[in-house]
Amino acid sequence: MLESVKIQRRQSEIRQALASLVGKSDASADEIRNMESMDAEYRSNETRYRASLIAEDTERRDAKGELETRSDREYSDLIGKFELRQVAAFLDTGDKIDGATAEVVQEMRSKGSYQGVPVPWMALERRAGETVASGTPDPIQTRPIIDRLFPDSVAARMGTQLINIDTGAVEYPVVTSSVTAGWADGELANVAGPTAFATTDRPLKPEQNFGVQMVISRKTLKQSAGIEDAVRRDMNSAIGSGLDKAFFLGTGANGQPLGVIAGAATYGITSTDAAADASWAAFRAAVVRFMTANAAGGPGAVKALIRPELWNFLDAALITGTAVSEWDRLLKNIPAGNIAMTTNALAAPSGTPLETQSLLTTNAGGVAPIFGATWGGVDLIRDPYAGAAAGSLKLTAILTADVTVARPAQLELITGLELA
Repeated sequence: MLESVKIQRRQSEIRQALASLVGKSDASADEIRNMESMDAEYRSNETRYRASLIAEDTERRDAKGELETRSDREYSDLIGKFELRQVAAFLDTGDKIDGATAEVVQEMRSKGSYQGVPVPWMALERRAGETVASGTPDPIQTRPIIDRLFPDSVAARMGTQLINIDTGAVEYPVVTSSVTAGWADGELANVAGPTAFATTDRPLKPEQNFGVQMVISRKTLKQSAGIEDAVRRDMNSAIGSGLDKAFFLGTGANGQPLGVIAGAATYGITSTDAAADASWAAFRAAVVRFMTANAAGGPGAVKALIRPELWNFLDAALITGTAVSEWDRLLKNIPAGNIAMTTNALAAPSGTPLETQSLLTTNAGGVAPIFGATWGGVDLIRDPYAGAAAGSLKLTAILTADVTVARPAQLELITGLELA
């Protein structure tokens, strides 16, 4: 029982005792002394009561944060115990799914529609100490759902905000107006006129489905150790590379989302043709455009997506009479941690001479330059016929994803970077 409640009850008892004594006109000396002692106790209890309320209020606040996050942490702990081996055994032989795996599956089915067995994104993380036949899971502290799945993905390194949506389309309103500020020209003059506060909705819609197919041999199914790690590794790599490519090079046709680079004109992203040998000067000009648009405070706030071929060319391009390369000049201004090299999210150099391109992004006002979304978890479906003769298990993992740009001013595309 709370200390404040105990004090309240005692105060009530004192009031009742005093009420019976106060009405007496011929109170004895003992009764008068009793009244004085209860009066002193009552005043002391008032001080203790206020102190108890203050202490308990602090405890309530501390407990509030724990209570608000307890359900999320408990669910994360369940996912940490999720066993893909049970899912594979269920799809292969119909074995019962039980324990934490069954609880997660039931929870996901209650929130979404799945044809097969739903698999949470965090269950595809690569874990330390994989579960074996006689072992127990060794879950790690979970991080945000999608970031945990692809911590090294190009999309994440370029500042993409990765979001998981249960159902339906989601719109993110982003401020796109320029508020006017100015001085009053004279004692009775008005300040700068009002400017409409405008926002632009950036929708994310569950209209694109991405699938991964894999075949698990009968031998693998009979081996308890290693199957979970193998499935996670294959699905993680396939889904990660597929989403990276779609987020940047998606055509917007044939079931693909419209990628940032492929849809630069549609999104309103500034695209500049360098039309010259690749150099730090081309990147510097783009950084200056960011700064003049108040999107970045300096080159250190800019992230760059480049091809390995561009790094090779810049590193070999020495400034006349020095041992300093164009790559050294680039790194001097844009930190190496802000540069992501990829052969997957950027098209291969082409043309004569060979030309490549680079995408620059920056985080402005806490708003990510790109929004990427997935819906629900991974829907894992079994094909019971394709591998029947070999005793293998064919699985199809289907997910829904989309991408959009927050503010075009936070992205710059440099084309025509010549490599010869």
